[in-house]
Amino acid sequence: MRVGKTVEGFLEELDTGVFTVGFGVSLIAIVVFFLNPEASAEAMGAVNEYLWTEFMWVYVFSMFLMVAFSLWLMLGPWGDIKLGGPDESPEFSTSAFFSMMFSAGIAAGIVFWGPAEAIFHYDTVPPLVGAESQSQSAAVGAIQYTLFHWGISYWVPFLVIALPIAFYAHRRDAPMRVSTLLAPFLGIDNLDNTLAKVVDILAVFATIGGIATTLGFVGSQFLSGLEYNYGVTLGDGGTILVITGMTIGFTISVVLGVKRGIRKISLFNMYTFALLCLATFLLGPTNYIMNTGLQAVGKYMNEFLWMSLYTNATGTGEWVGNWTVFYWAWVFSWAPFGGLFVARISRGRTIRQVTATALVGATVATVPWFLTMGGTAIYLERTGAAPMLQAISNQGVAVSGFPLFANLPLGSLLSLVFMLLVMTFFVTSADSSTLALGMLTTGGKEHPSTVNRVLWGGLMGGLASLLIVGGGIDALRSSAIITGGPFAVIGVVAIVGMCLEFQRLRPVLETDADQPSTASGDRSSTLTANADDD
Repeated sequence: MRVGKTVEGFLEELDTGVFTVGFGVSLIAIVVFFLNPEASAEAMGAVNEYLWTEFMWVYVFSMFLMVAFSLWLMLGPWGDIKLGGPDESPEFSTSAFFSMMFSAGIAAGIVFWGPAEAIFHYDTVPPLVGAESQSQSAAVGAIQYTLFHWGISYWVPFLVIALPIAFYAHRRDAPMRVSTLLAPFLGIDNLDNTLAKVVDILAVFATIGGIATTLGFVGSQFLSGLEYNYGVTLGDGGTILVITGMTIGFTISVVLGVKRGIRKISLFNMYTFALLCLATFLLGPTNYIMNTGLQAVGKYMNEFLWMSLYTNATGTGEWVGNWTVFYWAWVFSWAPFGGLFVARISRGRTIRQVTATALVGATVATVPWFLTMGGTAIYLERTGAAPMLQAISNQGVAVSGFPLFANLPLGSLLSLVFMLLVMTFFVTSADSSTLALGMLTTGGKEHPSTVNRVLWGGLMGGLASLLIVGGGIDALRSSAIITGGPFAVIGVVAIVGMCLEFQRLRPVLETDADQPSTASGDRSSTLTANADDD
C-alpha cells in the first residue's frame, strides 16, 4: 500500500514533458553509446571539432561577458538586492554555504586536473605563453594558464544562472527551475510555455553531459589509484561494484537532503581538501612553489584580459579549442545544475554576498591548490625526482596525482587522503547534480521525492560505470563542449534579463522612465513594482 502511494506521489509531482524527454533521450543515448562506443565517440569528436572551430568566439566572448557582469554585481549598487524577504536571515551558515557552493561548483575536476594540468602545459606550452617546452618560463606560464582556467572565470556561469533563479524563487515564489531565468521576458505566470520547457530540457541534457564528464574522470582516477598504490586491477565487474558503492553513497546523501546530507559531506570535503593542500605545500618543494607560483599569479592578473579574449587567431586555434574552450564548455554544462543548486541554498543572502563567495572566496580557496599541486608536479619532473610525464604517458592522465604524492614524505598517507578526497568529491558532485535533476523534472519542487532522487542517482551511477567500462572517457571532452554550448547563449540571455529586472527594482540612473509601473497586467512587473527595496 505504502509502495503504491510512493509511486503515485512520484508520478504526480513530475513535470511529465521535461522528465520524459530528458530521461528518455538520455537513456537512448546511453544505450546507443554502449552498443557502438567507437562510432559514437567518433561522431561526438566530429561535432566537437566543428563547434570549437566555427564557434570558438561564442564560448570565449560569452565567458568574458559573464566575468564582467559578475564583477559589476559584486561591486555595483545591485549587489545590495536581497534574495529573499527584507528580514529573512540566511538559511545556512557562511561556512556551510561556502562549502556547499565550492563542492558543487568546483566539482571533482579539481582533484583530477590539480596535479595534471600544469604538467601538460609545461610540456606543450600554450601559444600565448610562447616559451620553450620544459623551461622555467614554460613552468610559470603553465601555472598561469591553470589559474586562468580555474580562477574567477570558472565560477561566473554558476552565478549568472543562479542569481535570477534565486531572485524570482525567493522573492516572487517562482518555481526553482532553470527556465525561471526567463521571467523578465515571459512573466512568472508564463513559465510553463513551450520555450520554458525547452530550456529545462536543455538543462537536463547539459547536466547529464557535465556530470558524466566529471564522474567518468574521477571514477577512472579512483581506479587508477587502486592500481598504482596497491596493485589492485579491477575487471569490468569490479569497476561496476566500485562505482555502484559510490553511487549508493551519493544517493544516500541526496535522499537525506541538503541539511542532513549534502551540507555535512561538503564540510568534511572542505576540511580534507584544505588539510591535503597544506600538507603537500609543507612537505613538498615549498620554495619552488612560492617563487614560481607568485610570478604565475602576477602574470595571471596582468594578462587576464588578453587571456580572456585570446583565440590564437593567427594560428590553428587547436590548443585553445582543446583546453580553454573545453573548460568553458564544461563549466557551461555544469551551470544549469550548479546554478540551480546555488540558487537553492542562497535564500536570505544578498547578491553581493553570493557573488563575492564565488569570485573571491572560492578563487582564494582554489589558487593555493593549483599552485601547490602544479608547482610540485613540475618540480618533480624538472629535478628528475619523479618522471611525471612518463607516468601520464604510460598510464593515462588519471594517474597523475599518485606518483606526485608517492615522492613526498608520508607519501602513502597523502595518497590515501587523496583517494578519500577523490571519493568525497565524486559524492558531492553527484548528489548536488542529482538534486538539481530532481528539481528540474518536478516543475521546480525544492524537495523532490525519494523515488525521483534515487532514479536519477541510479542513472548517473550507471552512466559513470558505462563510460569507464566501455572506454568512453575519450569522448567526455566532446560531450561537455556539445552539451555546454547552448548555455553559453542562455547565460547571456540571463544577463540581459537581470539588467532589465534589477534596473526596474534599483535604477542605476534615476529617471522617470525607470520608475516601475503597476498599470501593466503582467504579474512579474506588478510584483516588481510592489517589491521591497532591501
